[in-house]
Amino acid sequence: MTATATLSALSLLAACGTNQGGSGPAGDSGDPGDIVTGGTLRVAVGSDAGCVDPHQVVANDSIYSLRQLVDSLTDQDPETGEIVPWLAQEWEINDDATEFSFTLQEGATFSNGEPVDSEAVAANFDAAVELGARATLPNDYLTGYQETEVHDELNFTVHFEDSNAQFLQATSTHSLGILAPETTALDEDARCQEVIGSGPFVLEEYVQGQQTTLSAREDYAWGSTAWENQGEAHVDALEFSVVSESGVRAGLIQSNQADLIAGVGHQDIAQLESAEAQLLSRNNPGIAMGLNVNHEHPVLGEQPVREAISHAIDREDIVETLFTEFTPAATSVLASTTPDHVDISEYLSYDPQGVEEILEEEGWERTDDGWERDGEALEFEISYFGDATPQASASQEMIQQQLAEVGINVTLRDVPIAEMGTLQSEGTYDVIWANLTRADPDILRARFDSTTANPQRLSASEIDDLLAAQSAEPDPEARAEIVAEAQEKITAEYLSVPVLESTAVLASREAVHGVRFDSGSRIYLNDVWIDDAD
Repeated sequence: MTATATLSALSLLAACGTNQGGSGPAGDSGDPGDIVTGGTLRVAVGSDAGCVDPHQVVANDSIYSLRQLVDSLTDQDPETGEIVPWLAQEWEINDDATEFSFTLQEGATFSNGEPVDSEAVAANFDAAVELGARATLPNDYLTGYQETEVHDELNFTVHFEDSNAQFLQATSTHSLGILAPETTALDEDARCQEVIGSGPFVLEEYVQGQQTTLSAREDYAWGSTAWENQGEAHVDALEFSVVSESGVRAGLIQSNQADLIAGVGHQDIAQLESAEAQLLSRNNPGIAMGLNVNHEHPVLGEQPVREAISHAIDREDIVETLFTEFTPAATSVLASTTPDHVDISEYLSYDPQGVEEILEEEGWERTDDGWERDGEALEFEISYFGDATPQASASQEMIQQQLAEVGINVTLRDVPIAEMGTLQSEGTYDVIWANLTRADPDILRARFDSTTANPQRLSASEIDDLLAAQSAEPDPEARAEIVAEAQEKITAEYLSVPVLESTAVLASREAVHGVRFDSGSRIYLNDVWIDDAD
């Protein structure tokens, strides 16, 4: 299969519609003659994952800054889903998608001066596999990885044991961004404190839980072909500050103490509109936000119990009460901006009467304290990260109230984001409120394939075979059919309980131009410029 065929076939595996909700880019990119260079873009986010390694981080608030440090082999056009050149200028894929051959563009370097060459790419993929559970997404993307065969400085082939059709799209993600060998040689903890990439910005300072400061590279000249500005960034620096309260972040825009903020809540809209701020939104592709169940739990491991929980949740009431107009209720385990999403919302109806019928059929008895069977109470704990979004705590309290109305007792636990990975890897949780972002349906393997990391402690099933088949299938139409079957089985068996589509809602000062979402609803800042930059 040639590179041309790749763009017309395999890259379309990633094709998806976008839901901008609000505006497109924050402000026009503007006529090149109008662009003001210089200044510092001040960004306020709600949290920090406690790590600056893009191979290990999955939280959006941290990815917003880390994405600026690291380039990828390819990029994915957020409008069309097409895979386009970045560090790699061309590629070829063999017929069974077990060999991916790339040619790098010349001249790209890491910020330490080392070249971005074939050896560096090989070191990245080898090291990502060795990170194990600390790099869940890279390991899923590299399933069946054998080796990266280096042909010369600019040409290499990545080999897999079996077909791995999703890998091309994976090369566009931050999770497989290319880091300097100096970084990949470090252990996982050291990589969390300092990384060296080839991106348009360089990490200057990282203060865990407080601030991340980046400076622009003066010699940058190999940006993604999806960007308008493929050279040196227009701004001199980026400053990301952690401000946990969404109302305080909105106030920073209003008082001109921040240029861009993430995690805008519905309660902040009026304040931001009065400040003439620009709103920018996009629904996150991937696994919808919902209740991710530990299937080793003695009660939650039963499918009828999970179904009852799902029917007790009034999704429309939650999104209308707590979220901005840009946030829809879930219609599948996959968000609607994910390629090959299928609307199967009939499984996700609000039916409190049906809850009682399901539980009674399973031998549960309603008491004054809730539901009980053989002396065992129907109760569990939801772990969530309260600073993840402005609505995180309120949404859990609303779900808790809705479940209590049908007699299901839930306790809530606000967990620091740095501890979430440990909870999942050790299985020390009942339910986790979370989503998982990627503009490819292969993201389902990260949650529901019992043969991979298996954070939900699932038993082997037909779903494993379906997920393996879609990952290997090179034909887009055939793959879409497999994905449709897999997501229906996952949703119908309530392996998790989808609730809503996580939506990135940002706001910027009117003077800010060129903030753009990537295909995963994270942001690129190389095109950004500021009218009143100092």
